[in-house]
Amino acid sequence: MNIERRFTVLGVDPFDTFEWMTTSIQIKNQDGSVAHNMEEVCFPVGFEGVPGTVAAQKYLRKAGVPAALRPVPEDNVPIWLQRSAPDEEKLQAMEPEDRYCAETDFRQMFRRLAGTWTYWGWKHGYFASEEDARSYFDEMCYMIASQRSAPNSPQWFNTGLHWAYGIEGNPQGHKYVDPETGILTESTNSYEHPQPHAC
Repeated sequence: MNIERRFTVLGVDPFDTFEWMTTSIQIKNQDGSVAHNMEEVCFPVGFEGVPGTVAAQKYLRKAGVPAALRPVPEDNVPIWLQRSAPDEEKLQAMEPEDRYCAETDFRQMFRRLAGTWTYWGWKHGYFASEEDARSYFDEMCYMIASQRSAPNSPQWFNTGLHWAYGIEGNPQGHKYVDPETGILTESTNSYEHPQPHAC
């Protein structure tokens, strides 16, 4: 595919074109008690109110995000598109309670979605060039951050946890088409090839 840029410019981080705000998000019960509270959540201006509250409460990963990551080099995958894994050496040097955390910045969530979609597309040979892959990634980041595009709930929950953070889970019977062989294959962990659809 050839991807024409509509909202972004090559070499400019699409998130730099937004104004960002950091705030606490609370969900209250009918009696006024706090049902859910998140401190220091960062999101683009325009996500205030219901969009920010729903995304923070439901879609930000709440635990298991490594505080230190390392790139996982792969042949023929551009450096900027390489997936990440926990940097065990750096994690071991930290206090145990500091090793894993939650997503608190919507840029983390937007990047893991757009990055994973781009990575999958790259592995399957969808893009005509690396520049087209980068255009797709930047455009998707922009469209999600500006609320021009939004995936369904299972995408927000599961997509990118393996690509962005190296998070793994027990296999749950998910299948995917292996990009190298073209054969339908059962996934060996639940987050590398998750079920990012509702039915």
